Amino acid sequence: MTQTSTRPTRVAILDRIVDHTSDTRSIFLSLADNHKIRFVPGQFISIAIALADETRTRPYTIASPVGEAPFEICFNRVPGGRGAEWLFDRKVGDTVEFTGPYGTFTMDSAPAAETIFIVEGTAIAPVRPMIHRASAGAHHAMTLLYAATSPEHLLYRAEFESFAARDGTFHFEPMVTQPHDVYSRLLAEAERRWVAADSDRSRHFYLCGVGKGIIALRDLLRGAGYQRRSVHYEQW
Repeated sequence: MTQTSTRPTRVAILDRIVDHTSDTRSIFLSLADNHKIRFVPGQFISIAIALADETRTRPYTIASPVGEAPFEICFNRVPGGRGAEWLFDRKVGDTVEFTGPYGTFTMDSAPAAETIFIVEGTAIAPVRPMIHRASAGAHHAMTLLYAATSPEHLLYRAEFESFAARDGTFHFEPMVTQPHDVYSRLLAEAERRWVAADSDRSRHFYLCGVGKGIIALRDLLRGAGYQRRSVHYEQW
């Protein structure tokens, strides 16, 4: 995530906390000025993390659908991650300062072609509002291939299963795998289904995850003939 411009600092109040697992949490924030946050699905805010020895700025993607208030950010504990620990220490009623939203990994309307979302873990955060936005109107087939290291870490699973049950053009495909196998499994599945299976290169892809695995997915798809602008990605 890259901050793209300087914007005024805003203040939000922590309204609610939801623990998805022991190490994954969502917090719901209401703007102190009582307005709704305006953002494009996929964008993030930069939160000021006030530590004892310094103030850091860290990006957190907005995980809630556009127009929903309070708005949600979702995050997990990272070993040695002082920013995440600071957020885990926040309580209902605390204030949080941030700037934004920012970001270009976005989808404001459904692409005019089949769309494939490939994500893992908390990287579902930017994709969730994209799926809500695309599902709100006419759209081509959409597939969410979502990998996690345990069933409990498949966040919003019931929501996506509900989408799939009522919309025959949306396909939810969860994948539970060992941490060291996440990207090898996703790469193998992408190559089998969307590279080797046919010559259709009109699809759009939205890829989000941690580390070099996302770059490998990007390079696989672009190298197979998908247009560069049709393979959207964000590396965390």
